[in-house]
Amino acid sequence: MNTAGNAISALSGEYRTMVMLVDDQAMIGEAVRRALADQPGIHFHYCDNGPDALRIAEQVRPTVILQDLVMPNASGLDLLRQYREHTALHDVPVIVLSSEEEPAIKSEAFSLGANDYLVKLPDQVELVARVRYHSKAYTNQIQRDEAFRALHESQRQLVEKNLALERLTHVDGLTGLSNRRYLDQFIDNQWRFAVRKSQWLAVLMIDVDEFKRYNDTHGHLAGDEVLKKVATVIEGYCQRPTDLAARFGGEEFLVVMLPDPADAAVLVAERLRNEVEQAAIPHASSSVCNVVTVSIGGARCVPKREGNYIDLIQKADEALYQAKHLGRNRVVVLDA
Repeated sequence: MNTAGNAISALSGEYRTMVMLVDDQAMIGEAVRRALADQPGIHFHYCDNGPDALRIAEQVRPTVILQDLVMPNASGLDLLRQYREHTALHDVPVIVLSSEEEPAIKSEAFSLGANDYLVKLPDQVELVARVRYHSKAYTNQIQRDEAFRALHESQRQLVEKNLALERLTHVDGLTGLSNRRYLDQFIDNQWRFAVRKSQWLAVLMIDVDEFKRYNDTHGHLAGDEVLKKVATVIEGYCQRPTDLAARFGGEEFLVVMLPDPADAAVLVAERLRNEVEQAAIPHASSSVCNVVTVSIGGARCVPKREGNYIDLIQKADEALYQAKHLGRNRVVVLDA
């Protein structure tokens, strides 16, 4: 979902574009969210389950639907047909997303009522331009009748609810990183994606060294500030849609990535560890260093269909234990 700052403009009465993406791949959802995040007047809602798309669209009242064609549990073309048969969604513009240019499927999509066709992932400038164009055409249409007032009010109420819901369902309240609930959803999707593509998947488990001693010496409020600063460093290494930084629990964080090549995970971990140390946050009671440091345990593998991402996290935890045992403020990465 988009930021609170963008949502405030909707609450003050300014009309906004509401984009709903229906796609089962979390990394596509994250890529589109990031492409739209800084665009004024655009609000984003993500649906990763095709069978729920119609119900969610009724609630969200989108002004543009981005619809994936190929999903494991639903047909994008069938959903397009259902949108056009639905009274409330009949006129909502639908931009079809496909992995490649396929003339036959493109022709069928347009015959079923698609308004546009994009090969994913589209260029950000092109995506924003097409979203704004179709949304404006749609809103110009509905502004001519009473339905516009009902749409505006339902969107206002939805944004109010989403501002609170987003904090509860996706974001850790202290650090601003993703929370454990969203992490589990994301890494499960990335595991299945890596299985299909035979790609490397890696996790980094990051622990603030001797954090209890820091709290005992400097106080818990200062400890909270340390976690925020460390989280900011970690987030700086998760700029791709395929990366995610999350608070795992307490003073532990987890990074999920699709490293290419596999050794990239080691390089990222070492740079991250060094940047935390170079931040020079005083830690008077540390037996490791006079500043705050982190230990990092990593694990990487090419996932197999019969495997489970939990095993990868457990391997990273084992590597973290080794890093601590070797003296902390270091990186250990194991193959799972």
